Amino acid sequence: MSIVLISCKHDTKLDADAIVDKSIEVSGGELIGNSTIQFAFRGKHYSAKRKNGLFTLSRTISKDSITILDKLSNDSFERYVNREIRQIADSMIPRYSASVNSVHYFSVLPYGLNDAAVNKTCLGLSKVKGEDYHKIKVTFNEIGGGEDFEDVFVYWIHKETFKMDYLAYSYDEGHGKGYRFREAFNERYVEGIRFLDYNNYKPQSKNVDLIGMDNLFEEDRLELLSKIELKNIEVSF
Repeated sequence: MSIVLISCKHDTKLDADAIVDKSIEVSGGELIGNSTIQFAFRGKHYSAKRKNGLFTLSRTISKDSITILDKLSNDSFERYVNREIRQIADSMIPRYSASVNSVHYFSVLPYGLNDAAVNKTCLGLSKVKGEDYHKIKVTFNEIGGGEDFEDVFVYWIHKETFKMDYLAYSYDEGHGKGYRFREAFNERYVEGIRFLDYNNYKPQSKNVDLIGMDNLFEEDRLELLSKIELKNIEVSF
């Protein structure tokens, strides 16, 4: 599809799909779906093996003489402690699964935004740091949407390059909504796959409109909370 034919119109699902499709393509596309990706994040080792829709996502935590390996696949979660499988309470599996999945999810965005449980809506164009961006809202179906299916995301996809450079999301803090805004930096391609680090911001006030987080960013009304940085990235096929 020619880029000039893709325009973001309000509430037009087809346009949102086309924009996300193009963004996934320029970020690695099918390469991601048939790859093994490894990286370090905050002292933990992560590995993702994807092949024709099947996946195994893992996280390894090593401390002193204890090594914990969590493995999440299409239909199961397993935990190993020093290479021995451990029985996990059913009530804890969704929490551990979400913890592993979230890091892998963010590591290859916008890949994953075409999953069956994802709903995309185009919110029009937005200008951030003088550049035009398609603004895409993402929600999730309860079935297939994971433990945090009620979370809402907004992605800013560059009008010309179709690269995703900003994102915001809301999440349940237990006593109300929490909000984050991420600004991408340190873009690099490893074996044809785009990877990003992020400046991770939080709003200065709890009275926040998720859709307008880009306005708060432009007005310097967000507080830098942390940096999301992937280290030692390796990709193989």
